[in-house]
Amino acid sequence: MLQHHLSNGVLTLIFDRPDKFNSFNRELALTVQDRLSEAASNPEVRCVVLTGNGKAFCAGQDLGEAVDPNGPELRAIVRDHYNPIIQAIRDLPKPVIAAVNGVAAGAGANIALACDIVVASEHASFIQAFSKIGLIPDSGGTWTLARLVGFQRASALMMTGDKVSAAEAQSIGMIYKVFAADSFGEQVTALAKQMAQMPTKGLALTKAALNASWTNDIRDQLSLEETLQTEAGQTYDFNEGVKAFLEKRAPKFKGQ
Repeated sequence: MLQHHLSNGVLTLIFDRPDKFNSFNRELALTVQDRLSEAASNPEVRCVVLTGNGKAFCAGQDLGEAVDPNGPELRAIVRDHYNPIIQAIRDLPKPVIAAVNGVAAGAGANIALACDIVVASEHASFIQAFSKIGLIPDSGGTWTLARLVGFQRASALMMTGDKVSAAEAQSIGMIYKVFAADSFGEQVTALAKQMAQMPTKGLALTKAALNASWTNDIRDQLSLEETLQTEAGQTYDFNEGVKAFLEKRAPKFKGQ
């Protein structure tokens, strides 16, 4: 259902329902929530990677569960399964990387786009598939996508349900970077390792500032930057970074 392993400060969470294109059911959603919660409080975790097993990153909701008369209602699926995952990703005081190995559709696409850094295999694609079955984008999609690609393009992608290739997603600013398929795993590992060796507290404060920037005006944002910069300047990693610079050596950050 969900593979997870921690190595060198990187917690990798792998959606593992390949026969269902890693679509979400209640068990998977709640397990992801638990792992993200644990990651937030575990000092050994300094970066989180979300990816999928098999040909898909995540195809969104398992529709078999959604139409099951004994299963959860749509309201409960959105409220109890997806909303907490999106909020956890945005609140996690560590970088979260979406490593999109294949198709990311529906809620799967929007979970990816909620992450701090989104990279994709050249064979990956993104689909706002909701309109194909008469639903609206959830999992923060109506909030995130327009901010990434603009209102017009987001509106069209959501209403048409058109597939966006990895290359196009990069070109329109939807994602950070595309990696060649044959080196995808290695490049994701290298990026995650880099993030895990960075000053984690400083990255967390950067993330907090970016989160706030969506609603702050410039005056509020400048004030917040002043506050957060003061906090960053009191960390071990700031002192280590300055010391390493003056000593002309690579810094050894502790994430503190």
